[in-house]
Amino acid sequence: MRALIFALALAASPAFAQCGGSFSNFVAGLKQEAVSKGHDRSSVERFFASVRQDPNVLKADRAQGVFKRDFIDFSRRVISQNRLTKGRANATRYDAIFDRAEREFGVPRGVLLAFWALETDYGAVQGEFNTLNALVTLSHDCRRPELFRPQVFAALELFERGNFDPARTKGAWAGEIGMVQMLPEDIIEYGTDGDGDGKVSLKTSVPDALLSGAKMLRGLGWRAGAPWMQEVDVPAQMDWSKTGLSHNLATSDWAAMGVRPKAGGWQGNQGAILLPMGRKGPAFIAYPNFRVYFEWNQSFVYVTTAAYFATRLSGAPVYDAGNPDPGLSDAQMKSLQKKLSTRGYDVGKIDGILGSGTRGAVQAEQKRLGLPADAWPTRELLGRL
Repeated sequence: MRALIFALALAASPAFAQCGGSFSNFVAGLKQEAVSKGHDRSSVERFFASVRQDPNVLKADRAQGVFKRDFIDFSRRVISQNRLTKGRANATRYDAIFDRAEREFGVPRGVLLAFWALETDYGAVQGEFNTLNALVTLSHDCRRPELFRPQVFAALELFERGNFDPARTKGAWAGEIGMVQMLPEDIIEYGTDGDGDGKVSLKTSVPDALLSGAKMLRGLGWRAGAPWMQEVDVPAQMDWSKTGLSHNLATSDWAAMGVRPKAGGWQGNQGAILLPMGRKGPAFIAYPNFRVYFEWNQSFVYVTTAAYFATRLSGAPVYDAGNPDPGLSDAQMKSLQKKLSTRGYDVGKIDGILGSGTRGAVQAEQKRLGLPADAWPTRELLGRL
């Protein structure tokens, strides 16, 4: 169910409806735009011949309640012993492919295994939504047309290459395809023929899927040989306002504040301290590679879980859950977001999800009120506001 979120500029001509209105008229506009971009009219007609609006796609888009779970709950739900066992078995089975991915693109096997597991359970659950219907439905919907509309034309290009069947290609509700869930533009840019059969088959070929995913991560900024996350111990008292992704300090500075690696020495020279559930919960240092995860998915909880899962598959122990303060209910979180928004903070949609915008606002208000500024919203903070 991956949702790769890129801030894509809408390249369509103002002459074509950007979203909304009659679905049939909207599709007609897409066809005209495709022809204006140089696509053959008969090819365009064949590509759009079977397209239909899918209300189930819109339901899925608006029902992402899973991201309202806190880090401990979410990570324990998705990182099962079965997934760990399968991950280690797949690491052995496809050892040569993982070696190639790290040699050519610099991406460790643990990182790829974690994405493979979380996105499709190692290829077992790739989605049953018609991809073209999903992309056109989400382009017609006025929530995020700038994200999905370019993907429609990328899918058309894949169709013209013989690599996309408008009536039969299926994947996730947000239009991603294959074992590691890639959008059509990603496939065009990063698709790799890993098994040498002359095709890029992300749904059926493990080598193609893994090497394409590795190439994409490198293209998004992954640095070879560099760490991404490491569990740490934090002291009982420190300047908590320095924690969070906006504060990137040298590991020597963190050490001077009393932060220590949970096991072994520091893996990198600088990073940000992450406290997904506040100062009393799990603690990690996020090295520069961690930020690449947000190019794959924008959910803080998903990204932190994926990065931690990758460390587990690379041999790290189970994190120390600590004893975090109780979180807020959905209604309380929405109330908090409304209060923060009223105070001028950009928390995005009032959705009850503790995203990066809400975390930053919480930390700022905690600091203003003289509370430990660890970005974890509590009932005390809600009451003080």
